[in-house]
Amino acid sequence: MENKNADLSGLRINRSQDEEPQSRGPRSSLRVIVFPSIAILIIVLGYILLSRSFESAIEVQLTAASLSSPSQANAVLTASGYVVAQRKAAVASKATGRLEYLSVVEGDRVKRGQVLARIEDTDMKASLAQARANLQVNEADLKDATQWLDRQKKLLQSGVSMQSDYDAAEARYQRVLASIDMAKATVVGAEVALENTLIRAPFDGTVLTKNADVGEMVAPMAASASSKSAVVTIADMGSLQVEADVSESNIERIVPDQPCEITLDAYPAVRYQGYVAKVVPTADRAKATVMVKVGFKSYDSKVLPEMSAKVLFLTKAADVAALSAKPMLTVPLTAVATRGGKKVVYAVHENQAVETPIVVGREFGALVEVTQGVSSGDKVITNVTEQIGNGSRIKIR
Repeated sequence: MENKNADLSGLRINRSQDEEPQSRGPRSSLRVIVFPSIAILIIVLGYILLSRSFESAIEVQLTAASLSSPSQANAVLTASGYVVAQRKAAVASKATGRLEYLSVVEGDRVKRGQVLARIEDTDMKASLAQARANLQVNEADLKDATQWLDRQKKLLQSGVSMQSDYDAAEARYQRVLASIDMAKATVVGAEVALENTLIRAPFDGTVLTKNADVGEMVAPMAASASSKSAVVTIADMGSLQVEADVSESNIERIVPDQPCEITLDAYPAVRYQGYVAKVVPTADRAKATVMVKVGFKSYDSKVLPEMSAKVLFLTKAADVAALSAKPMLTVPLTAVATRGGKKVVYAVHENQAVETPIVVGREFGALVEVTQGVSSGDKVITNVTEQIGNGSRIKIR
C-alpha cells in the first residue's frame, strides 16, 4: 500500500541534460544551397511555360496549292459549280403494278419511244378484250336496229304501221349508235391503260440510274413505302452545262456569250472551251449568289453529270495553244514571303508555322507559279505577314 502512494514524478527522464547542440556538417550546408536553387529553377520554367501559353496566336487562313491554266491571266472571275444535264427525266409508270420486265441498266443509250420496262398487264389485256367484245355486241345490235327501222318506215309509208311504232324503232336505232360510241371509247381507254403498263423513253438519252428491279411494285406517286415511283432516270448527254454560283457583287462582270474555260476537278489537266449560255434571272437570297449556266463548245465522254467543275470567265477566248499548254502549280502571291533572300511559304503543323523554301516561276494575276517546294493540294498560309516566322504560334481562322 505504501508503494502505491509513492511519488512517481521522480521517474521522468530529464532530456535537457542529454541533449547537446550538434555542429552543422557539410550535408546540411548542401541542402541549404541546392533546395532554394531548385525552387528558383522551377519558378523560372513555370513562368516561361505560362508566358508561352498566354502568348497570342496569329490568326491566319489556309489555301491549297493548285493547278492553274495559263488562261488565268485573262480571267476576270473564277467560280465553281457542277455539270448538270439540262434535259433529264425520272421515268415512271402511269399505272400501278408489279414490274415484270426491265431492259436497261446504267449507262445504256436509249432512243425516244423505246420500251424500257413493263409492269404486269394481264388484267389490262382482259379489260381490253372485254371492251372489244362489248363493241362487237353493240355493232350486232346496230344491224338489227337498222333493219327494224327500215321495216317500220316501209310499213308507215304503206299505212299499215303507226307513227309511234316508227318512232320507237328510230329511238332504238339511236340508242344502239350511242352504245357503239361508248363501247369504242371503252376500247380506247382499255388500250391506253394497256399502253401505260409500258414505260418508254421520252427522248434520246443515257440511263443514269436504275431505281427499281423486276418483282418490285411501282406506282405513279409511290403510294406506299414498299413501292417505287421512278423506274429509271435518263439524261440527254448532249445538254450538259455547268451551273455555277456567282456572287451578286461580281455578277456585273458576266455577260451573255462571254468566253469561258471549264476545268473538271476529276481531270485538272484537261480544259474545255465554254461560253455563258444564260444568267438565271433570280438570286439566291440565302447565299447571295446568282446562278450562271455555262455551255460547252465541245466535250468528250469524260464529262459526266454532277461532276464538280471550275469556270474561268475570260476577257477573250482561249486559243488552242493555251488549251493544250500544261497547267501550272500555283499559290497566291500573298502566300509567298522572302526570308534570308529566299522565297518561302508557310505550312501549319501542330498550330505552328513551318517554313518551306520554294522556287517560283511566272506571275500572272494574283497567282505565282511554283516549280519546286510544294505539291498540288498542299495547304499554306494565304496572307504571310512580317510577324509570321518559322515556329510562330498559329490559329487557323
